[in-house]
Amino acid sequence: MTTAPERMPALYLSHGAPPLADDPVWPAELAAWAADLPRPKAILIVSAHWEEAPLAIGATTTVPLVYDFWGFPEHYYRVRYPAPGAPTLAEDVRKLLRGAGHPVQDVPDRGLDHGAYVPLVEMFPGADIPVLQVSMPTLEPERLLEIGRRLAPLRDEGVLIVGSGFFTHNLAALRYAAHGTPSWSAEFDDWGRRALDGQDVDALLDFEHTAPAGQLAHPRTEHFAPLFVTLGAAESDLGHQRSIIDGFWMGLAKRSIQLG
Repeated sequence: MTTAPERMPALYLSHGAPPLADDPVWPAELAAWAADLPRPKAILIVSAHWEEAPLAIGATTTVPLVYDFWGFPEHYYRVRYPAPGAPTLAEDVRKLLRGAGHPVQDVPDRGLDHGAYVPLVEMFPGADIPVLQVSMPTLEPERLLEIGRRLAPLRDEGVLIVGSGFFTHNLAALRYAAHGTPSWSAEFDDWGRRALDGQDVDALLDFEHTAPAGQLAHPRTEHFAPLFVTLGAAESDLGHQRSIIDGFWMGLAKRSIQLG
C-alpha cells in the first residue's frame, strides 16, 4: 500500500534579494521554517519577477537559473540550484487551469528567477525536490485569487504552493535604511498583519485603497500580488494563517505567512 501524500500548507514569503544569503538572521529563519514543514512532493512557485500572459509554465526538465539582477558582486552569479524539473506537476497545472477556462502556455527554457531560487536555496538546500515556476498573467488581485483557487487541489497531492514577493516594496526605502524603518512601511505591515489575522480578504484585495500608505508601500504591485495566489490556494485555511517571519530588512517588511 502507498501512503497518500500529506496535505501541504501554502506560503507567501518575502524573498529578499541575492544578498539574503549574507544576512545574519534571515537564512536561518527560512531554514527553520522549512524544517517545520511536511516534506513536499514538489514545489510550485509564483514569483514577483515573472509576469507573462497568458500564464506561462517554465522549465520542466533541466531547470536553469535566471540571474535577473545587475551590478552585484560576481559570487551572486555563481549560485547554483540544480533542482529536478516537475513535468507531472506541469501537466496537472495545465489541466486545472485550462479546465477552468484559464489559457496556459509553455516557456520551456524559462528557469527560476531570484524570487524563486534565492529563498529555496535557504529552505531546501539539497535541491532534491522537483520545482516548477509559473508566471503571473496579471496583477489583478481577484484574478490571481481565482488562479490560486484552481490550483488548490494540488496541495492534497503533496505540492507546496509558494507565492514569493515582498510585503512592502519601495526601493526608495533603500536610500533611507540608515535612518530606520520608514513610517509607511511599518504602517502598511501593521495593517496587513491585522487584515490577515482578521481574515479580511476584501480589504486585502483592495489594499491600494484600504491600506495606509498603500501606494507608497507598493508603487507597483507585483511584489504583493503573489499573496493572492497563496490566499486563493488556501482559502479554506484562512483561520489557520500565521506569520512565520516578520520584521524589516533595509526598511522593507519581510512578513512571510503560512496557511494550513
